[in-house]
Order: sequence, then C-alpha cells, then structure tokens
Amino acid sequence: MSSTNERSPYPVTPDGRYFVVRGRLWRCSDPGLAAIERDRLVKALMRARRAVGVALKSGDAEALRIARAQVNDAKIALGERGPVWWIDGAPDMNRKMVRNTPYVDWHDALRIGGDGA
Repeated sequence: MSSTNERSPYPVTPDGRYFVVRGRLWRCSDPGLAAIERDRLVKALMRARRAVGVALKSGDAEALRIARAQVNDAKIALGERGPVWWIDGAPDMNRKMVRNTPYVDWHDALRIGGDGA
C-alpha cells in the first residue's frame, strides 16, 4: 500500500489502518464500508462537528454534550473509534505516538525520505 491514499494527505501505514499527523497515529475509517454508507456517515460527522462549534460559541453545555456524543457516534460507525475493523487480532494503536509503536521504523524511513508528517 502507498504511504498516502486518496482520502488522506497524511502518510498512511502500510496496512492501511492509521494515518499520521504530527507523529501521532489516527485510525482510518473502515475500508469495508460501502461508499454510500461512508458518505452518509461523513455528512453526519460534519453536521455534528458544526453543532459542536455552534454550542461552544453559544455556551450551551447541553447542546455541546449532545453534539460531542453525535461526533463520537459517527466516528464509531466509521470505524475510527470503538472496536477495530480488522480481524487479525492486532491491537489498536489509535492516538499513540508512532515512535512508541511497531510503525516507528516505517515512519522513520518516510521522514528520512522527506515524506513524513
């Protein structure tokens, strides 16, 4: 697999499970989702993120709680949080610093080549 994919300007791990931003791994969406379902979920995520912003600006704590829960629900449905979408039993490295994971050598090789994030 390439170090990036069509959905991410960031380096993507060779197994396609994570992308790297400022040295931290972030779980990719489940590639097994149908395009229509993925689009629906991404739209729901964007609506929820906008609602977070509105709630923060208005100071509405209850609306903020609801909006953040909607963000979390959308991310779980996309496979970015919650149970992992792969089936080989590999542990979840989401949000870990890449230097503390088995991906360190891969990432270091990208940085040497000037392509790492």
